[in-house]
Amino acid sequence: MNFKKILFLLVTGVSITSLGIAGCTPQGTDLEAGIQPSTLTGQTETETPAATTPTTQPQERPGDVPYVPTPQPVVDAMLKVAKVGKNDILYDLGSGDGRIVTTAAQKFGTRGIGIDINPERIQEANDNAQKAGVTDRVKFVQQDLFTTDFSEATVVTLYLLPEVNAKLRPKLLSELKPGTRIVSHAFDMGDWKPEQTLTVDGKTIYYWVVPEQVPANLR
Repeated sequence: MNFKKILFLLVTGVSITSLGIAGCTPQGTDLEAGIQPSTLTGQTETETPAATTPTTQPQERPGDVPYVPTPQPVVDAMLKVAKVGKNDILYDLGSGDGRIVTTAAQKFGTRGIGIDINPERIQEANDNAQKAGVTDRVKFVQQDLFTTDFSEATVVTLYLLPEVNAKLRPKLLSELKPGTRIVSHAFDMGDWKPEQTLTVDGKTIYYWVVPEQVPANLR
């Protein structure tokens, strides 16, 4: 009887040991993958990545202008001449790294929307807005300027090229409400004469207000 008990214990011990080894194998794999076991439960924990919504898509066509950031002193002057405030909705056309929209939100509490066709610029702008802590006031949309609806804007800023401004002008004048302010860095809009022109650090800024009645030659 004693011999049978000893034999039974030996067999059981081997079985338990085998199970212990088998149970350790997955944990060893987790450790090799850099997952640390919990000190509270003795079980492994894995971090679940936060769900993210893609903010960009493949670029639909080449951009209309090369990316050249507007110097910060010029950004400040553009916002000043437009008298932006917390009740405005600012659209920045060709928003690049988002500095105009982000600055307006930081300094004046302005709600803003940046439009750019380049997904890299949209990602950069979103990153900058997050760092500045203004993501509750701004957003950046990857769109074509010529298919975007600007109608809710009270202020529009842009830094494009003369031919792009000329092509965009009829759309701006037809969609924007009378009284909407438009500010352009560096380039005018042909025969639509600005209400103000100023120079900051050698850069020219043009300022217009959408009229009640748009002259036929500007449409």
